[in-house]
Amino acid sequence: MDFIWILFAFGCGLLARTLSLPPLIGYLIAGFSLNFIGIEAPELLNLLSDLGITLLLFTIGLKLKIKDLIQPSVWITTISHMGSWILLFLVLSILPATYAISYFSGLEWTTIALVGFALSFSSTVCIVKILEESGELKSRHGKLAVGILVMQDIIAVFFMVFATGVLPSIWAVGLLGLLFLRKPIGWLMNQVGHGELLPLLGFFLAFGGYELFKVVGIKGDVGAIVIGILLSSHSKSTELYKALMGFKDLFLIGFFLSIGFTALPNYEMITLALVFTLILPFKSILFFTLLNLLGHRARTSFLSSMVLSNYSEFGLIVVAFCVEAQWLAKDWLVVLALSVSFSFILTSLFYRNAHRIYRDRNTLINRFEKANLHRDDTFKLPKHAEILVIGMGRVGKGTYHSLERLQGEKVWGIDSDEDRVSKLQKIGYRALFGDGEDSDLWRNMDLSNTRLVLIALPYIQDIKNIQEQLNSVNYSGKVVAIARYEDQIEQLEECGIDRIFNFYTEAGVGFAEESLTLLHEKSN
Repeated sequence: MDFIWILFAFGCGLLARTLSLPPLIGYLIAGFSLNFIGIEAPELLNLLSDLGITLLLFTIGLKLKIKDLIQPSVWITTISHMGSWILLFLVLSILPATYAISYFSGLEWTTIALVGFALSFSSTVCIVKILEESGELKSRHGKLAVGILVMQDIIAVFFMVFATGVLPSIWAVGLLGLLFLRKPIGWLMNQVGHGELLPLLGFFLAFGGYELFKVVGIKGDVGAIVIGILLSSHSKSTELYKALMGFKDLFLIGFFLSIGFTALPNYEMITLALVFTLILPFKSILFFTLLNLLGHRARTSFLSSMVLSNYSEFGLIVVAFCVEAQWLAKDWLVVLALSVSFSFILTSLFYRNAHRIYRDRNTLINRFEKANLHRDDTFKLPKHAEILVIGMGRVGKGTYHSLERLQGEKVWGIDSDEDRVSKLQKIGYRALFGDGEDSDLWRNMDLSNTRLVLIALPYIQDIKNIQEQLNSVNYSGKVVAIARYEDQIEQLEECGIDRIFNFYTEAGVGFAEESLTLLHEKSN
């Protein structure tokens, strides 16, 4: 039977990809299809789901900084949005509750408020996966969205304590001692090298943190993310993150499949789930309004609100608690599972076009921005900057160094990771903080002296979006990009990029040329 769900997962995932949809949509469909034909969920599937979520939270921690979580805009937005959403949901429920429509028949207002609470959470799994695939996990709006998700997780912990009446153990205070383990764990990370021991250490730390917190009566998921945060400043945190990515993505397939095994839906359940899906724009508007009021750029608020506009798997836990307490019928679990699934599909589809929507509607969106807001991620480019390197990761920095040797101060770098830019500036790089997909960035920039733009980013959709932004401001210079795979070269050529380098082939050519140069020097 295990082969059947693997076959369905692969087949539906491939079909979704063929239709230019994210594979996770295919996995959701596969889960419901398997349930429909009478296949029971194997225990292995639930195990994979738990492993995937734990690794996901641990890898989120590796990318987080404490200062990103304690910003007032993160916790104020989280609490205000949750309260506003519950109030809105209660107002929208007046009609169905009053006239006993559908599953609202006989529900107490406190129970309806709990359903609203369940729907107020956004999905960590869905959002982080989307941000990873778009390369925006460390952008300003990406960090803001993840910070809100972490705050929601903290609220979830308090809810579970309140709902179950089980307080954490007195030994939970001892978890503060983890701060003293940062250096020993860091030393251990340096000792394991770069092979198979590194991801194995990641497994040990992620699941060890989970079990440690669980033993003292705290939600294990919190342990996984806390251990990740403790290691986020280590020099090998990025390498560890990349080493775990493949395992995490594979295990998360189990999570998406398991949603479909919750129960079989009927017409009435599907209708109610679609109604819940139709009110998602209100969730987005609330996030957008609150973030604008707290002084964020309209673009940051818009992108964050777009990616946060979905329902969370945690909602299933809240509803399961209500079902166990006999406050809700079991059918509500199916309604929530369908609502979560539909919201994943919408977020995946709409966020793909979020940058294009902002570019086309920025005048309207920016009307809601606070007046005289300081924008530190749009800037005037120096007149002598003739070459721009977009993306200052490992490839970007190597490109920057090579060009600097030839062109000197004419070379400048741009990156959307604020922390990375700050570090590069301190050691002498001409690096600027800005998102290459930001239409405001290019519209406010004078590119008349810029002859060459090099896009050193790993994600093909990011490259396409940047090329669209350059076309929209009538940039007349040359554009060069890097492709990791042969099939990507044709796609990038179609969108008008002048030269595409194959990451692996060109690396080999460069290695050969440098080696021959060394040989020539020796012969002289």
